[in-house]
Amino acid sequence: MSSVKELLNRKPALRAASLLSLPLLWLGVIYIGSLFALFITSIWKIDTFTSKIIREFTLENFIDVFTDRAYFNVTIRTLFVAICVTVICAVIAIPMAFFIARIAREKSRPVLIALLITPLWASYLVKIYAWRTMFYPESGFINWLISPLGGSSPGFGIFAVIIGLTYLWLPYMILPIYAGMEKLPPSLLDASSDLGAKSGRTFFSVILPITWPAIIAGSIFTFSLSMGDYITVQILGGTFQMLGNVVYQNFSLNLPFAAAVALIPVIIMMIYLSSIRKSGALDNL
Repeated sequence: MSSVKELLNRKPALRAASLLSLPLLWLGVIYIGSLFALFITSIWKIDTFTSKIIREFTLENFIDVFTDRAYFNVTIRTLFVAICVTVICAVIAIPMAFFIARIAREKSRPVLIALLITPLWASYLVKIYAWRTMFYPESGFINWLISPLGGSSPGFGIFAVIIGLTYLWLPYMILPIYAGMEKLPPSLLDASSDLGAKSGRTFFSVILPITWPAIIAGSIFTFSLSMGDYITVQILGGTFQMLGNVVYQNFSLNLPFAAAVALIPVIIMMIYLSSIRKSGALDNL
């Protein structure tokens, strides 16, 4: 027993590997195993008469997904929503994170972070239904607010979905950016000011390049979570649909086809992660 302890003390890498081996094994079984099961299910077919799954190899599900114009449009809409949510979250999160990290007093920062995290403790459904009551076309809060000005609520649809998803995932963008800006050396900002750079030039030339990896890290959360969401779309979208809704609708009717559709966000995220990894955006994270 003592020899094992001495060996682990002499080799920290071996000690770390022994500590992480079981969690990584469990994660690999759950994550990789579920993806493998999803792929296997997607290459099966279904008996249209009995709705029973036939475990025979076929590519019909993928052919239908990639050749049907309707599913192509749903994929484009899902990408558009995910990109819009990510961009809006970044635009809102950057000044908020900068305020918390650089402008707010040090004693008030824990309070601001707690206020930022507090919405995450509330129920997902409660928050979405709260937005639903606000977007009601005739009796919602938004309609009440802007009707005296001659406007009306946009109602349920893509706009409501983007607003709802932005509200849900905004903390996941603010926290990584805050962590990145907190490590920003004040000397760099002072040097930029001493050299005559204005606020805008300092932001684009100093702050943004240094915090870019943190922004990319936040975008991974907001983009992936928006790609796979279907409950928000179901509640706020009206007739608007995304890939998650197609999976949900076909889950009990045609499971192999639903699995094939579910692989689309997985493929898109793999391409996204691969592209940002090759670009080196996460090297200094």
